[in-house]
Amino acid sequence: MQRNAETRTAQSAATQPRTVESRVAEPRSAEPMQLYLQDARKYQYLTPEQEHELAVRWHDHQDPAALDKLVGSHLRLVVKMARGYLGYGLPLADLVAEGNVGVMQAAQKFDPGKGFRFATYASWWVRAAIQEYVLHNWSLVKIGTTAGQKKLFFSLRRLKARMQELESGDLSPEAVESIATELSVSKAEVVEMNRRLGNDRSLNVGLSEDGDAEWQDLLADDRPDQETTLAESEERRRRQQFLNLGLGVLDDRERRILVARRLRDEPLTLEELSQTFHVSRERVRQLEVRAFEKLQKAVIATARTEQVTVEKNRLLATA
Repeated sequence: MQRNAETRTAQSAATQPRTVESRVAEPRSAEPMQLYLQDARKYQYLTPEQEHELAVRWHDHQDPAALDKLVGSHLRLVVKMARGYLGYGLPLADLVAEGNVGVMQAAQKFDPGKGFRFATYASWWVRAAIQEYVLHNWSLVKIGTTAGQKKLFFSLRRLKARMQELESGDLSPEAVESIATELSVSKAEVVEMNRRLGNDRSLNVGLSEDGDAEWQDLLADDRPDQETTLAESEERRRRQQFLNLGLGVLDDRERRILVARRLRDEPLTLEELSQTFHVSRERVRQLEVRAFEKLQKAVIATARTEQVTVEKNRLLATA
C-alpha cells in the first residue's frame, strides 16, 4: 500500500490541476500536509440531494467531475478518522493517504440506488484501509491475522484505560477475563496481544554496556532436541508396524474398505464403495465396523506381546 501511495504522489506532481485521484497520497512532510488540508477545505459539504446526484452521475455515466466532487467533499472525513489512529506512532500524512485509498475504493463500489449516505458507506472502507496499514507498519512482528485479533488490537488500549490497567506489564486476571468476554476472544489471545503491544526491541541490543552478550543469546531454542526427535521417529515406526500387522489379519475386501474409509486424506463415501463392491451401503458400513474391530484387537495383541517380550528381556538382564 505504501508503495502505491508513493506512486500516486509522484503522479500528482506531474498533473495539473490536481484532482482527487492525484491527491490520494501526499508527500510525507508537514508543509504538503497543510496544502492537502487547504485543498480539502475547498470542497463544500454536500446535501443528501447533491450527494445522490453526483453518485448517480459517477455510477451510471462514469463522470470524472462528479467523482472529484463526491470524493473531495469527504476528504475532511478521512482526516478526522486518520487522526483517531495517531496513537500508534505513524505519520498523519501516511494515515490520510491510506484513508484516501479507502474512500476511492468506496466510490468505486457505492450504489446510490440502495438509499444509503455515501459518508456512512465510505467510513467502513476508510477505517479498513487505515487499520490494515497500521497493522502492517506498527510493529516488525505481524499482528492481527484474524478478525478477532484485529478487534483486540484496536480495542485493547481503550479497554485498559477504562479499567485503569495502563501500567506496563501483564494484565490482572480479572482484566484479562473481562476483556476476553467483551471482545469474544480467548484469554490467551488477550495476554499475548497485551505483551506484543509493547515496543519492539531489537534482539541485537546488548545486555550490558561492557559486555558482548545480546538479548538473542537468552532466547530458548524451542526446536526438539535429538533425543525427542529420535523418540518420536521410533514411536511413528512402531505405530506403522502395528498398523501393518493389524491390516494383515483382514481379508482383501475388509482391508480395501478400511483403507478407503479410515486411512485416506479424502475418504470415499459408502455410496461409492457400495458401487465398487456391488453391495448395499449398509453392508459396506458393517464391513467397515467389523474390519476396524479386528484391526484394533490385532494391534492391541501385538502391543501386549511386545510389552511382555520387553519385560522378559529386562528381567533376564537383571537376573
